[in-house]
Amino acid sequence: MAAPSLEAVVSLAKRRGFVFPSSEIYGGLNGVWDFGPLGVELLRNLKEAWWQAMTLREDIEGLDAAILMHPRVWEASGHVEQFSDPMVDNKVSKMRYRADTLIEEYIERLRARGRTEEAQRWEEQLRQAVEPHDYYRIIVEAQIPDPVSGTREWTEVRHFNLMFKTFFGPVEEDSSIVYLRPETAQGIYVNFLNVLQSSRQKIPFGIAQIGKAFRNEVTTKNFLFRTREFEQMEMQYFVKPGTEQEWFDYWLQERYRWYRALGIAEERLRVKPHQKLAHYAAAAVDIEFLFPFGWGELEGIHSRTDFDLRRHQQFSGKRLEYVDTVTRERYIPYVVETSAGATRSFLAILCNAYEEESIPTDRGSTEKRVVLRLHPALAPIKVAIFPLVNRDGMPELARRLYEQVRRRLRADYDDSGAIGRRYRRQDEIGTPFCVTIDGQTLHDETVTVRDRDTMEQVRIPMSRLVEYVWERVQLPV
Repeated sequence: MAAPSLEAVVSLAKRRGFVFPSSEIYGGLNGVWDFGPLGVELLRNLKEAWWQAMTLREDIEGLDAAILMHPRVWEASGHVEQFSDPMVDNKVSKMRYRADTLIEEYIERLRARGRTEEAQRWEEQLRQAVEPHDYYRIIVEAQIPDPVSGTREWTEVRHFNLMFKTFFGPVEEDSSIVYLRPETAQGIYVNFLNVLQSSRQKIPFGIAQIGKAFRNEVTTKNFLFRTREFEQMEMQYFVKPGTEQEWFDYWLQERYRWYRALGIAEERLRVKPHQKLAHYAAAAVDIEFLFPFGWGELEGIHSRTDFDLRRHQQFSGKRLEYVDTVTRERYIPYVVETSAGATRSFLAILCNAYEEESIPTDRGSTEKRVVLRLHPALAPIKVAIFPLVNRDGMPELARRLYEQVRRRLRADYDDSGAIGRRYRRQDEIGTPFCVTIDGQTLHDETVTVRDRDTMEQVRIPMSRLVEYVWERVQLPV
């Protein structure tokens, strides 16, 4: 099955109430999105799947740190000094780009045209680029055109810090500047001792957190892939120095397995090592998904050494060490991080699940069926209840069954239109099971249950319906 276009996924997301442009009645806000009635359910189910995968373990604790933190946190972490992107403007189109992304996309176009050696040469130079003038030199020497105007009139490249600033208290002055957090990890590091002491955990152990993060991106693009407000699902695993590679390999395998357990096709996942490491990392790989616009990062696995705890110890003056109660050994733990984007994972789940297929009709022709093959645990609606016709007591019985089911499961009731059209509506939003009340139900209290993926139907007693569906919509372990 061919991958869907991004336009098809965006259209479905808007039409069916998964995702809306933020502040749409005012023209929208670039890089910000609202999750609609079905989208908020899918996102909640996705986060719950991640949360259970992490915190049902005995060696991982949960945390919900504040969005606003002491500004010294971001000095210690290096974000004030180093959390920036190289930015360049085209003088003709007035378009603004991340310079490294502009170069990367040009390199991909060279490869697509068979100019492999040239692409490799610029790729090597891009790997070595550090300062703004390095990126500018590549853009000028490679004669990279503006994708919009086709011109090569560029401004100098300059760094642009991605953190949103705001002010703490009533006075807007430098001493009251705070930042909206650009990542959730630092809230975990500054709470390391609090969690260690209150939970009585021992090394190795992890701290997991789901929360909002904010980045004032130079450019936003590809729907939910790069936005200015998003959610992260991050876990920091604290280990004894010298064991970090073992745990790095372990968590890479675990996180890859989790995406496969959610139903993401293996051919649309890959593991890509980082060519350039961040200032805090000793090793890093990304788990990537093949989106309609190409490969993109879902989750990063990073071996962060003791950089973060050591820096916070230095800047705060507080000792952030672990003491082994058996050996009395004292050390600053090393950290292996798993950092996933909830919003990006949401987009990947939608793209992976979306299918268009032709199915036969009763008239001997075919019709298009749009179906979201979501893992049942992620589906916003688990079961839909239909009366076959709106007479003979079927609506009343169907409504009574719906009221019983929705006490345990997210359910929908639909009595509008032909039964085939009702099936299509549920297929399009990923509902795994549709239940029909028909004439036979009135006699023996059995119902037909239709499977979304196979379209096969089985007949079961009404009394077993909740149990039947419940068993099939559980989260993967």
